[in-house]
Amino acid sequence: MCRWFDSAPGHQINTVETDVSTVFLFLHCITGNAAPSGTRQSQSCPGVHVSVTQEKFSMTTARLLKKVCLITGAAQGIGLATALKFAAEGATVIVCDIKQAGVDEAVAQCRALGASAAGFLVDVTQRATVDAVVAKIREQFGRIDVLVNNAGITQDARLQKMTLEQFDRVIDVNLRGVFHCSQAVAEVMVAQGGGVILNASSVVGLYGNFGQTNYAATKFGVIGFTKTWSRELGPKGIRVNAVAPGFIMTPMVSAMPEKVLQGLQAKVPLGRLGMPQEIANVYAFLASDEASYINGAVIEVSGGMSL
Repeated sequence: MCRWFDSAPGHQINTVETDVSTVFLFLHCITGNAAPSGTRQSQSCPGVHVSVTQEKFSMTTARLLKKVCLITGAAQGIGLATALKFAAEGATVIVCDIKQAGVDEAVAQCRALGASAAGFLVDVTQRATVDAVVAKIREQFGRIDVLVNNAGITQDARLQKMTLEQFDRVIDVNLRGVFHCSQAVAEVMVAQGGGVILNASSVVGLYGNFGQTNYAATKFGVIGFTKTWSRELGPKGIRVNAVAPGFIMTPMVSAMPEKVLQGLQAKVPLGRLGMPQEIANVYAFLASDEASYINGAVIEVSGGMSL
């Protein structure tokens, strides 16, 4: 069984040499893998700890005050970091994920920051479930101001070895799931006269990646969604943008051999991997009124790795 933000069982890697092109096959950091409650400092990333806790954030600008923000895949990784960032900015945070324990913990962390928060068990591939949850949120909170389509999975294999099941599963979650959530929430946003939809793309959606035919297709497709919806929904006061993360420090990545980590860092002009909080910061900006004239954009957050 494939879980959100986890690599797929049975994923075969022939080698973990310092050849970065080989490592790309099992780099799922860009999907937002979760950080555990503890921390691990990488020798090749001095000062970088893999953790996402409410201690990273404090109520400062409150630029999302009174905004009701729905985040999918919010129980861990980039999703959790985004939930905590939004909470710190004064938002009412709606945590959605497929793991109840993770939902409960994320809600508790948001509330510990003084934010209003609620959680829902959601499988984004199930349209009836998505519609029901959106209806409950609207009934309870009266509106939905921001949707962050963050939920996603990977099931990697080279083209000749990828099964139809692997292909379909990733399409269902990463593409169809974004469609389900956005279509349901767009109805609410149109009725209330505005809102913000933020989609999780990836550098893989921009440049492709070895062994990720299905994943690359979904993340490129999400960019297509973003460009199309920004045209369709812009006149209705709804901004639609996407964020394309690069290599983000996650437990799986931090567990790689130091030589591999050094090889990855060498590809990034900033000389280090990103942190989930750094993606969350971009989401917070795009969700805020400070980004009121940004629509249809794809923001790459990769430390310059594509230069």
